[in-house]
Amino acid sequence: MNSEDLIIEQYNIYSQHKEKFVDRSFSTNKFYNVLVIVLFLLIFLLKDYAICKIFTAGAIFSLIGILVSILWWLNIDAYNFLIKIKISKSLEEIEKQLPVQPYTMEFAAIKNSKRKRQRFYFADIQKVFAIMSLLLFISLLFATLIPAFI
Repeated sequence: MNSEDLIIEQYNIYSQHKEKFVDRSFSTNKFYNVLVIVLFLLIFLLKDYAICKIFTAGAIFSLIGILVSILWWLNIDAYNFLIKIKISKSLEEIEKQLPVQPYTMEFAAIKNSKRKRQRFYFADIQKVFAIMSLLLFISLLFATLIPAFI
């Protein structure tokens, strides 16, 4: 195997690795979406159940939902960091030795598009959902706690 074949093989391995990370990121977001929906359902189905005046099912599941939303946000950032920085940078370094540099061109186009704010990216949408769920869980927590103190 000559050096060009070795470089192409390494490039293919990193490309596949990046795609697996992207797929894992999608799977993780599906998990968080389902978890948030289940928590909302539990809040509304068990809203009348209470251990005591303050510890209602709504308050408990709202607190869990707040934690899940924060974890979701952190997970999105972690995957974005790993995909964009760790893996993409490695691909760009390998591409310097190839005649064509598709990931470098793609990254430059995305960066230019983000600078102009021409598109709303999937990671941005994921973060909006995480923030919306966080705000809803905070609202539900206050909605369940306020009557307990009145």
